[in-house]
Amino acid sequence: MQVEPIIQVRNVHKYFKTPRGIVHALNDVSLDVHKGEVVTVIGPSGSGKSTLLRCLNRLESFDAGSIVVDDIPLDSAQNINKVRAEIGMVFQSFNLFPDRTALDNICLAQRVVRKRSRKEAVEIGRELLEKVGIPEKADSYPSQLSGGQQQRVAIARALAMKPKVMLFDEPTSALDPEMIKEVLDVMLDLAREGMTMVVVSHEMGFARAAANRTIFMDQGEIVEQGTPAELFANPSSDRMKVFLSKILKG
Repeated sequence: MQVEPIIQVRNVHKYFKTPRGIVHALNDVSLDVHKGEVVTVIGPSGSGKSTLLRCLNRLESFDAGSIVVDDIPLDSAQNINKVRAEIGMVFQSFNLFPDRTALDNICLAQRVVRKRSRKEAVEIGRELLEKVGIPEKADSYPSQLSGGQQQRVAIARALAMKPKVMLFDEPTSALDPEMIKEVLDVMLDLAREGMTMVVVSHEMGFARAAANRTIFMDQGEIVEQGTPAELFANPSSDRMKVFLSKILKG
């Protein structure tokens, strides 16, 4: 029996008004993501990757089409809030509260949204700091952490909500090169554990190591998709070939 996808995107369109006119940011995009699948989304700047990701939990509205997450359509404020409670999102900027410790950053949403006790939230927070490899930073403030450590706190904060899906929007783009690996290692562990993930990234090494499927977008459209091995070794579209020649050269 065919299992229903946990994410269903159907014929989604998104337009932006700009000083130069209307931009068709998403052009008739359809996509399924199944439970436990790791999907990486690649493409040039302005191709619609991050817009698509943000539409998956309605951080960005869309103008036509439909998105259903875990059998809940994103068609009302009540449903959007339900879906957001089940989706963790990690941005390129860490978005940590500067006046709260790493542990408190992880505990806050647990207590407000999940209504957990302080004791339970702290217990989960410490377990997750261990999981992301920085248990000794529980009492450190963001200003005392490196970029890689801050991003790992942000991942732990998202995981603390026990999400069914994790979305990553260029999670390493703001990091120095030596800090990228420590964040990607955490993401690789999540992939091995079966977390459903949609990752917008230029890290081709992560796509090769962890993704079940890679999607290439350009000009608001999904141009082609397949396993990373298929796509990187034998792209079928000229747009994909040009893109790979630029990012893989050298």
